[in-house]
Amino acid sequence: MSVRTTGKTLFLGLLLLVGSLSFAGESPTLKRIFERGAVNVCIWPDYFSITYLSPRTQQLEGIDIDLSKALAADLGVEVHYVMTHFGRFMGDLESQQCDVAMFGVGDTAARRERVQFTQPYLASNMYAVATIHHPFIKSWKDIDQKGVIVCVQQGTYMENAMRKSLKHATLTTVLKPNEREVEVLSGRADVFITDYPYGQKMINIYDWAALLPPPGKTEQFEYAYAVAKGDDIWLERMDAFVKDIKQDGRLANAAERHHLTPIMITD
Repeated sequence: MSVRTTGKTLFLGLLLLVGSLSFAGESPTLKRIFERGAVNVCIWPDYFSITYLSPRTQQLEGIDIDLSKALAADLGVEVHYVMTHFGRFMGDLESQQCDVAMFGVGDTAARRERVQFTQPYLASNMYAVATIHHPFIKSWKDIDQKGVIVCVQQGTYMENAMRKSLKHATLTTVLKPNEREVEVLSGRADVFITDYPYGQKMINIYDWAALLPPPGKTEQFEYAYAVAKGDDIWLERMDAFVKDIKQDGRLANAAERHHLTPIMITD
């Protein structure tokens, strides 16, 4: 990188920081962030390619690990991670355990009753995971049959979507994400429903897993960053961050690094 480019980057970074500081007096969230010198980011550490604690390296990796570090750099603070899950993150935001949830959170009407969302940055179809040796479920069209048990994680957008779409199969829910695999492997469920990133984890890590894509588009779910209600300035700052990473290439670079380019939203 040239000295000229470095200087320009530092100047832009200072502009972003000054802009954030100018709002800190009006934004209780930004005020807390600058007082502690860190932005607290809620993540779910088992979300492959999104916010994933690698069992091999014991390091966090994924698109939202990269982008949360970018957010902290823009704000001129450190990043602290708060471990959560889809059933709990809204309470963590409301109780100020974290300032923002950055782990591929689906923007749904039910969640908007409690939290606010930025513009979306990823979008995914739903995918099904079965065992490769399942006697009759070999494709998506085999799922909605009488006697088939479909497992979803409680509190995810897949739960509401499958409740609406299934006509013959039985829906069952589990609380923890890795319980879905256990249900399918034990035979208590025939398939579980997930999204593109988690589906990639299944076929990359487990030799028993078969990923069943839908024949066309399912209900499209858009992923965004979530913040607590009541601080519109902080929401505007996060929304500006999403706009910036779309325009300056940081989103595209992170998506390519973690094999998520097919589900990236750039406009």
